[in-house]
Amino acid sequence: MASFFGVPLKKSYDVDLTKPLKNLISSFYSSSDEPIDLSDAIEHLNKSRSSCVSRSLDPKHESSLELLEKYYDQIASLESKCPPELHVQFKWKDALDKGGSFLLSSNTLSLSSLSYEKVCILFNIGAVQSQIGAVQGNEGLSNDAALRLSAKYFQSASGIFQSLKHMSSAAVGGQELTLDLTPEVLNILHVLTLAQAQEAFYYKAANDNMKEHIIAKVANQCETLYADAQKQLQLLRITQEKDWVTIVNMKQAAFRGIAEYYQSIVCQQQKEFGEQITRLQKAVDSLKTAESRGASYFTPHFRERLSNSVRALEEAKKDNDFIYHAKVPDYKSVKSIGTAALAKPTSLPERFRPNSPDLFEKLLPVAVQQAVQRLDLRKQDVVNSEIANLREQTELLNGLLASLNLPAAIEDTSGVQLPTSICEKAATVRSKGGIGALERLIHELPELFQRNREILEETERQINLEEESDNNLREQFKEKWKRTPSAQLNACWKDHISKYKAIIQNAVEADNKVKAKFNAHRDKIQLLSSDSNEALIQAVPSGSGADNNLMNAPCVVKLRQLMNEVEELKSERQSIENELKTATFSDMKSKFLRALTQDGAINEEVLSVEAIGETFGGLQKRIRESKERQESLMRKIREANDEYMNLKKNSQAGNSNREAFLIELANAYDAFIQLQSNLEEGSKFYNDLTVLLANLQSKVNDFCFARKAEREDLCKHLQNEIVSQPTPKPPSAPSYHGNTNSGQQKPPRPPPPQVSSQSSQPEQSQSTQQTTQNLPFSQPYAPNPYQQYYLPPPPLPSGFNPYPFAQTPNYTPQGYQPQQGYQQSGYPYPQQGYQQTGYPYPQQQPYGYYPQQHR
Repeated sequence: MASFFGVPLKKSYDVDLTKPLKNLISSFYSSSDEPIDLSDAIEHLNKSRSSCVSRSLDPKHESSLELLEKYYDQIASLESKCPPELHVQFKWKDALDKGGSFLLSSNTLSLSSLSYEKVCILFNIGAVQSQIGAVQGNEGLSNDAALRLSAKYFQSASGIFQSLKHMSSAAVGGQELTLDLTPEVLNILHVLTLAQAQEAFYYKAANDNMKEHIIAKVANQCETLYADAQKQLQLLRITQEKDWVTIVNMKQAAFRGIAEYYQSIVCQQQKEFGEQITRLQKAVDSLKTAESRGASYFTPHFRERLSNSVRALEEAKKDNDFIYHAKVPDYKSVKSIGTAALAKPTSLPERFRPNSPDLFEKLLPVAVQQAVQRLDLRKQDVVNSEIANLREQTELLNGLLASLNLPAAIEDTSGVQLPTSICEKAATVRSKGGIGALERLIHELPELFQRNREILEETERQINLEEESDNNLREQFKEKWKRTPSAQLNACWKDHISKYKAIIQNAVEADNKVKAKFNAHRDKIQLLSSDSNEALIQAVPSGSGADNNLMNAPCVVKLRQLMNEVEELKSERQSIENELKTATFSDMKSKFLRALTQDGAINEEVLSVEAIGETFGGLQKRIRESKERQESLMRKIREANDEYMNLKKNSQAGNSNREAFLIELANAYDAFIQLQSNLEEGSKFYNDLTVLLANLQSKVNDFCFARKAEREDLCKHLQNEIVSQPTPKPPSAPSYHGNTNSGQQKPPRPPPPQVSSQSSQPEQSQSTQQTTQNLPFSQPYAPNPYQQYYLPPPPLPSGFNPYPFAQTPNYTPQGYQPQQGYQQSGYPYPQQGYQQTGYPYPQQQPYGYYPQQHR
């Protein structure tokens, strides 16, 4: 039989990678600005996996190895670019478990982890390499090319199993490993494949007729490796591969004998005839021991070395007895042979097939993507803060002008006509839809809010339902229900739900403030929304008019000049706000990727602060200058207005009512502009939140579906265990139904009652007596006419199961109910991409934004 052997493959079953990967990539990477379509790459990956786990995969052919290596390269590339929230259950069976079922939890492990999938595929690559190496070695013991290939594949497999020792535990995240992935077993596989690689080098050295002392050291290294494997196999007691133990035990002794045989030739060459005999005796003993340990695996090569050793021993003894008369030393006193470790484990390459294209080249590593997201958050914080600062300063300026009735006070000359500024504000309100536009947006808010609340409530219901189902089954099956509790796995989902609840609550409070502000200015906004200015003219109280000389006073001229500066300041701030919203960074993805490549990590905070300073430093300086300019401008406006008010002391009192009304109109205009901006931002906020909640709901549904599949598998496994339990023995018959040899004597039958005549006995007694006489047992007591006699059942047949219809635990899991009407995208949840720049809707923080109070 063949002496080289390979490692069996792990087995899995098909899973669909298409939908989960598409959802994940669309939610984590793709955006409206930078759409990413990797449908073809995902389909190709899905087909590759199906081929790798197919039963038709030939583990002894290099084409199968190529398939596995290409799939591994893609998984390794995707692992660094894919967040851990990929809900695909990869189930793999223990490679060393022969004939086991996928339903048994002891020999399978199912995890939703690309790292676990990568480890299992890497194990199969090592297994296929070992099997190809075994085929090449067994078919080409005298073929140098085959032996080189055998050594190459065994060394590569040894390197893979050595690497897996440090990868397997981290890949399963604390779960219990199957036997084949434990560090102890992986170390055995590493030593076994390395020993066989060294064995291939031995055969090549022997075929090349290298010097005997070299061959002896190569063979001695083989013995050392097989002895190590022998010890570990005995400690772990791996019974699944019994042939391995036999072969390893045989080869350990065989290579000990071969090493001594070649070293005896060295002794002969050095004329150390006594040591030659000692080593030949050890060689013969070791080779015979090897033959006894595994005769069916004792190859012709070993038999030849045994016969050579026997013949050489006879000749050496004969020559020494008649010619040399050298002293034969004890074996323990001879020097050790030494070793020549030609076989070394091959280091794990970064890519097995570097010339194959990377299907997911467009995707950034997770570390880079997370750094980009954190940079976007920092940028959004800066933008929101600076825009809020600008708007706060503008509102402060508008409040001052409204309190002073500027510029309307210096435009109202006749006391009858509307000031020009009021006419312009009314025209602006009408062009923006007037009060009708505000009412439409306000009426849409409850519907948008209700839609988001329903999605969130349904998502929470699914989470709670799944957890309740898990708790019920755990209570039903007790300690047999061995899976991670739902409460541990859904903690992150519940945390997201709580945060979104807080965001929605803040939004409700913002809606109420918007409605209150609208109601406070509703009447004046209604006037500004009139189709013409006639309604405004009639509503505004008339005044006495102003003196033309007063309108030409220096203070009034100065106020007009200051009003022009106010408009310039507002225009400049609008420009700054637009630049803040549209500011971009110069290829930060490349900078992050370069930092990751060079340093192995990304110092995101340092790089982000530097980039933000370069992009927003100039704008922030302009904002500070604008604020300083406004403070100076407001001081000049107050001074000029005080001079103007002193000149108007002699004006009629009626002007005060007119000025107060004009101030209210100016305030209503400012409120209209703010309300329209707030309501538009509110609508966008709710619509964007719908997308985020739909993504959350989609991922929760995927999570619940995966848990449902896992739950059904475990229930099926537990039910199979219950059904497969041995049939209980039939119940034994009662003692009084036993054999007459039981040692207990029946009580004597009492004599029949004495009657005077048979005719005097009632008919019923006759019937009863006849029935009693027909009974299979004696009746020692008087019969009870109201109690039926107990007739014992016939004996139970052998193997009878008295509980054929015993109820086994049967839990019907809740069905999968996807939501309708929303785009189901994948997790994780991108940061809210809407521009939350103004009061009062929640900003882009996890717990919402508290609106600012208006002055």
